[in-house]
Amino acid sequence: MLETEFCGARLKNVTRLASGIMGVNAGQLIRVAKEGAGAVTMKSIGPRERQGHKNPTCIEWEHGLLNAVGLPTPGYRNYDEEFEELKALKKINVPLIASVYGSKWEEFREVAAYVAEKKPDAIELDISCPNTEWHDIQFACDPQISAKIVSSVKEVAGKIPVIAKLTPAANSPVQVGKACEEAGADALCAGNTMPGMLIDADAGRPILAFKKGGISGPALKPINLKITYDLFEKVNVPIIGEGGICNGRDALEYLMAGAALCGIGSAVWQRGPGVFKAVCGEMEAWIEENGYTKVEQLRGIAHEK
Repeated sequence: MLETEFCGARLKNVTRLASGIMGVNAGQLIRVAKEGAGAVTMKSIGPRERQGHKNPTCIEWEHGLLNAVGLPTPGYRNYDEEFEELKALKKINVPLIASVYGSKWEEFREVAAYVAEKKPDAIELDISCPNTEWHDIQFACDPQISAKIVSSVKEVAGKIPVIAKLTPAANSPVQVGKACEEAGADALCAGNTMPGMLIDADAGRPILAFKKGGISGPALKPINLKITYDLFEKVNVPIIGEGGICNGRDALEYLMAGAALCGIGSAVWQRGPGVFKAVCGEMEAWIEENGYTKVEQLRGIAHEK
């Protein structure tokens, strides 16, 4: 009922583990795959070792999570053993998506070239990470630089599909998405966290050590749901809807907006890795109750009403 195809890969269901949650090592990714995720995404791989930000880096608040982990990575040259262990995913037929980032557009190509040699099922470009060349402005806020990154990575990715991860902070995420599609992106992700901050009134200072961070969880859902809806009307590549999916109804909303896959991140924090089976069960119950037989029948139906 929930089986689907995404960028040439067959998935048991339409859920995927979002990057950054339980994806820091092969053991965690394999566990999530066995817990029912349709696909899993590695934590973003960078060009060289990076420690990330000091604690506190993440806090739960009334409407989700706020985090500023700081993209810690050992650097792509230290991932050989990790990719070797991740071959176990092939045995359970769960596609692997590798996420890459860089502080310069050339670094995306550098890291992606290494990752492509490991033959993941797709490469996701975290173009919504801070761009230090532009004084911390995100790459994904600019259509031209986003397209440049996509086209450059496509040259080294071979036949491996490339996904561009958008940011809700852009003036027009749809314009950026269209530019990425025209540059050769095989799919889009809508999208990353929304910049924000929280202040401890008693202490009179920001709660996170980095002061500002990314909002995820339920507060993000209406924002990224709209981006998914708008993209569906303007692009022809599949879309991963992501942000605030906590239960089956949330996932169904993204499908109805036009998503091909539903990324789950913060809900793993809240409901544990069993959230994938739970969400799939909730979706299947709704689909059966409402007279549908397969998930593809729901994709984009909110545009028909």
